[in-house]
Amino acid sequence: MQKIRSTFSTLFYLNTGKPKKSGKCPIVGRISVDGKNTAFSTGLEILPSGWYAEKGTAIGKSAETIAINRKIADFKSEISNLYQDLLEEKGYVTAISLKNALQGAGAKQNSSVVQEFSDLVYEKSKSVGILITGSTLVKYRVALKHFKDFLMSKYAVDDIPFGKLDIEMIETYALYMKIDLRMSPSTVKINMKPLRTLVKRAFHKGFLRQNPFFDYRHDKITDRRKWISYDELERMMQVEMKHATCNFTKDMFVFACFTGISYADLYHLKHSDIHTLNDDSRIIVFQRLKTNVASCIPILSAAETILDRHRDSQFTGKDGKLFRMQTHATMEKHLKEIAKAANVDKCLTFHMGRQTFATTVCLSQGVPIETVSRMLGHSSIQTTQIYAKITRTKLNEDMTHLEKRIEGKYKLV
Repeated sequence: MQKIRSTFSTLFYLNTGKPKKSGKCPIVGRISVDGKNTAFSTGLEILPSGWYAEKGTAIGKSAETIAINRKIADFKSEISNLYQDLLEEKGYVTAISLKNALQGAGAKQNSSVVQEFSDLVYEKSKSVGILITGSTLVKYRVALKHFKDFLMSKYAVDDIPFGKLDIEMIETYALYMKIDLRMSPSTVKINMKPLRTLVKRAFHKGFLRQNPFFDYRHDKITDRRKWISYDELERMMQVEMKHATCNFTKDMFVFACFTGISYADLYHLKHSDIHTLNDDSRIIVFQRLKTNVASCIPILSAAETILDRHRDSQFTGKDGKLFRMQTHATMEKHLKEIAKAANVDKCLTFHMGRQTFATTVCLSQGVPIETVSRMLGHSSIQTTQIYAKITRTKLNEDMTHLEKRIEGKYKLV
């Protein structure tokens, strides 16, 4: 076989356009063959002040610097060897073929993305109720379906080897979800998370030499939590529906508005979770399914009324459960009907009850954010702060207090 020699070089540079929160930037490698080049992720990062651009190496003698320079040297040696191997095998080399060989080097063979993804989903199905919830399994199954549809739509294949799963394909997949499937940035992130888990798993199993997600960044998501106002909540409480199931859905939503309990936790709530204090007031104490964090919620009068109403009704739960909940989909459908009957011009979801508790019932009435965080069972107060940022009533109240404090202190001449 005739061997076609090519001009071949490698270069390492700092991608300052994608800095991390730590200030460090990714180190990117570039392979050039016959004037055509392609970049690849090294999985390395460093502060710009510690990078020698002209030589493409790290500066200094620290353990981190030595490790980075040793890794860069390994890359150069490996790429050079792969170049020779490809030249011997095929007689010619391109920048892309050399990059593909590099990304597949040292990886186990006969491993494919969809097959491994399917195995991951199967394993997740076995851990429902132990490590994950049923809703999490649904997310993994949906993510697998979207990825399979993407491969067929864009590449006309039903599976690919891990060597072809690179940052370019991941970004193409994200664009496919945004444009073709019209997903919001938050939904794209939800569907990308199982794929990221798969890649991490494949990396540890030796199917991937590098993590293609290293240089990937999600679109910035503006969190817009939705809730209902006091007037809307009052109208919801007063409306009477024709069917008992709809009225029960209304009661459960109102119960969520005054306790902040999510559908999943409400479904599993038991009589044993209710405790009576020395002053005869009652509280609900339980471990949240999502975060496994303890939630402690005083029972307000509106919630007490609902507990009394369903103490012995057709919706009383069995095996110690407080309520016999309907399916989430059924209750979501009922909420749309209830909102229309109550003249609430919002697309109600059951989770809006929890958000209403945080904003309308608590934060807007001056309940400290630390207390709200404990009642909601948040693992971090930063999650609770999202509600505080968007509570307009509290914002107006805070500014009114400020105006009173500074009144007469500043005069315009």
